[in-house]
Amino acid sequence: MALNFELVTPERLVRSEEVYMVTVPGAEGDFGVLEGHSPMISTLRSGELAIYKTQGATPETIALDGGVAEVNESGLTILAEKLG
Repeated sequence: MALNFELVTPERLVRSEEVYMVTVPGAEGDFGVLEGHSPMISTLRSGELAIYKTQGATPETIALDGGVAEVNESGLTILAEKLG
């Protein structure tokens, strides 16, 4: 099972890949997204996105400066205002 993950800035598509899990810096607190997560939309605060390629892997982190996360049946899309 894999989560379809896309990271987009106003300038370009930064990432589009299948991953195990992503931890997102939501405005109300961090939340993790796995395949099959309930649909939702959240604003993002400045913080670090943690991308886990496989279960138990060391995460790759990317600093974000605000944006929006959308989880739907096709996966997770992060619309980042700016990468930190």
